[in-house]
Amino acid sequence: MAAVPTYDAAQLAGVLAILPDVDAVELKLTVPDDDQRSAVRALGIDPLDAVVRQVAFVETPDLRLSAAGVVVRARRTQRKPGDLTVKLRPMLPADVPADLRDRDGFKVEVDASPAGYTCSCSLTVEVPDRKVRRLMEGTRAQSDLLADSQRALLHERMPAGVGLADLSVLGPVNLLKCRSTPPGHRRRMVAELWVLPGGGRILELSTKAPPDEAFQAAAETKVLLAGHGIDLTAPQETKTRSALAALAAERAGNDAGAGD
Repeated sequence: MAAVPTYDAAQLAGVLAILPDVDAVELKLTVPDDDQRSAVRALGIDPLDAVVRQVAFVETPDLRLSAAGVVVRARRTQRKPGDLTVKLRPMLPADVPADLRDRDGFKVEVDASPAGYTCSCSLTVEVPDRKVRRLMEGTRAQSDLLADSQRALLHERMPAGVGLADLSVLGPVNLLKCRSTPPGHRRRMVAELWVLPGGGRILELSTKAPPDEAFQAAAETKVLLAGHGIDLTAPQETKTRSALAALAAERAGNDAGAGD
């Protein structure tokens, strides 16, 4: 999450080259299972402040979209409208279609963690919660919810031989999201606990910063987390990749059971 200052020269040059053209930098750290409870206590995170969410992905059973750098995500949030997001990663700012830059719901962000950084673009549209619920239940087609602008973005990276008819819903995954400002820290931190099929859990800590404050935010966050005994050198896993892998395995197991 705060390892940007330890990147090698080539990584630093890459970050510096794109920062002026991104909308934000999100610093992320995943916390190992054995350390999750202690990290929550140390940072003063109150689970009762958490918001319940559900996330599902529109994918092929063998995750061909993910392999091509495409994520299509449907999301429900407690007492709020739902949304649908199309994300391409990596995608550098220079490669973003010009007509998308000023569109509502579009953003270009850098995700940085101790494992490295990725620049991505995404387009999110608000969708009534009832429609997202029906999508997750399998009673509404994803093609009905995609905006024309999202279809165009999806077309940029759709794998050869894959069409909308080949996609299905994986999930949902339930998660808790809690925003807080740790004592002695001036930046808001987000904690997300994802509960995966099979009982796995991912706790991700993140904080966002404007591009011109990215390195300062990384340094401050590193000091905060290290000062609370949180391991910044633990192996990292992205919540989306881990969730997709678990959901695909669950789907394969269900399909195998249905064929018995």
